Amino acid sequence: MNPHLSYNRTQQTIASTVTVAGFGFWSGVDVTLEFRPAPAETGLVFLRTEKDQEVPIPADVQYRQEVPRRTNLHANGTHVDMVEHVVAALTGLEIDNCFIWASTSEMPGVDGSSMPFVNALLNAGVVNQDNMRQAITIDSTIRVAENDAWIEARPPKTPGTMSLSYQLDYGSNVPIGPQRFSIDVCPSSFQNELAPARTFVLQSEADQLQASGRGLRVTTADLLVFDENGPVNNSLRFEDECVRHKTLDLVGDLALAGTDLHGDFEAHRTGHRLNAELVRQILFRHNFSSTLADCA
Repeated sequence: MNPHLSYNRTQQTIASTVTVAGFGFWSGVDVTLEFRPAPAETGLVFLRTEKDQEVPIPADVQYRQEVPRRTNLHANGTHVDMVEHVVAALTGLEIDNCFIWASTSEMPGVDGSSMPFVNALLNAGVVNQDNMRQAITIDSTIRVAENDAWIEARPPKTPGTMSLSYQLDYGSNVPIGPQRFSIDVCPSSFQNELAPARTFVLQSEADQLQASGRGLRVTTADLLVFDENGPVNNSLRFEDECVRHKTLDLVGDLALAGTDLHGDFEAHRTGHRLNAELVRQILFRHNFSSTLADCA
């Protein structure tokens, strides 16, 4: 019996199959996602069709690939790319078991947020299952750092909760000023405060990406592009939308633990790689091995 584990709620899946279509921001390729109900203890599992067979790719940190600016997963000889907004939507709504079939490797960028996925999943309906959901309670401070970026997990001030705090600071002479955001994550707070927050880049970054042949189909209507005057041909949904989106990414990255995490998390200028390393440290420290690996 693992003393760090608790069971605080029932597992959930969706009531019916639902689809979301769009194109990948990096590749520009059209893609359709199909969210399907899954049995208890399945977890979140992506499916790709290879040689007429559906190949599973669990949303588990051990299958994460190291790539810049996004979270990719690779297992069983295939991969899925930029999964963090999809995984965040499922986790934010406390949907624990779901198959996510993808027609191609990269997830649809849609509007740069998790909201289109949230809306589809809510339309499908969320249903309880018989099994209880596991949760790890952080028992001591765990810190991962690199240069001036760091992230910590601490024991929860309020038992049975996940609290996130993110500090965004790109320094001086950048059109995105310092921002800080904190939230106690639950389905309603995720849906209202995090899910609508969109991906953002600087104009200089967007120009570099497109010059390298990536993101050629993306326009300023698809995500937030900042020049020295602020968002280009777009308007903010929140005054602090950028830090909210970084917090949204954090929800998706922490979900690769394969279990609920109860604790207080504080991040400063962190990204996907450090977020994933914290997950690895948490699982090691608390002697937890996800059963999602069994299907890979």
